[in-house]
Amino acid sequence: MEKAIKRYLPIFVLPTLAAFIIGFIAPFIMGVGLSFCEFTTVKDAKFVGISNYVSMFKEPGFVWSTLITILFVVFNMILVNLVGFLLALLCTSKLKGIGFFRASYFLPNLIGGIVLGYIWQFVFNNVLTQITMKLTGNQNSVLSTTKTAFMAIIIVYVWQYAGYIMLIYITGLTQVPKDVLEASQIDGDSRIATLFKIKIPMIASTITICTFLTLTSAFKQFDVNMALTNGTGSVADFMGQYLTNGTQMLALNIYNTAISKNSYALGQAKAVFFFVILACVSLIQVRISNKKEVEM
Repeated sequence: MEKAIKRYLPIFVLPTLAAFIIGFIAPFIMGVGLSFCEFTTVKDAKFVGISNYVSMFKEPGFVWSTLITILFVVFNMILVNLVGFLLALLCTSKLKGIGFFRASYFLPNLIGGIVLGYIWQFVFNNVLTQITMKLTGNQNSVLSTTKTAFMAIIIVYVWQYAGYIMLIYITGLTQVPKDVLEASQIDGDSRIATLFKIKIPMIASTITICTFLTLTSAFKQFDVNMALTNGTGSVADFMGQYLTNGTQMLALNIYNTAISKNSYALGQAKAVFFFVILACVSLIQVRISNKKEVEM
């Protein structure tokens, strides 16, 4: 039976493998090649070497988008995992109505990013503005300045994604053996000691998964960024220029370059660079996390 399965296995794998090659591998290789060309359509591509990459790094708006994307990722890796883990601890306690709280915390993740962005745009521009005007007399919206608008994007992202990460942490926490926790209680360990000595080390693989998911998701942030601020925001002086894309992160910058400005070659070069960053950071993060798992 096993020999028959091994014999016909390639036949069953072939359709999925063909779809993966056609839908991902081939377009990716073509995209890398087109990043070294100037083109309006694939048929009229003309090789120009690394000029697209040179132009990309000379563009202050792109450099700024890269920097704030990295900053956004750092903040969200910390905040989303911290909030998600705390919510998981709450939802694995013996409180009444835990099912309701789990569903409530996860609900924002079910709302589409575009819809979510417009909802929070209304909240920031109208509700919070009215509240702050009554308290301080200041009518400025949170989204009117670059710094506060960037913080608003972080708040919305954490609100949306923490519930999803919470469910993964709940799965990890519920798999911690009860006899180990009971032994810890018998030894007289406090809840905090049990958390740091037993629970966290035993869910190291869960932490690795959550940090990886948060990392990749934050890097690819697009829909909330577009709906909430559309990347607008003034920067007085960056690389000797005045910028108007103060809250535009990398994914939105690539989209605007290729679609809004019809600069497909430059947009493709940015996309390849984006892929390289994401791949390198993901590999480093997984390696570090795996090393910590072994140590724990």
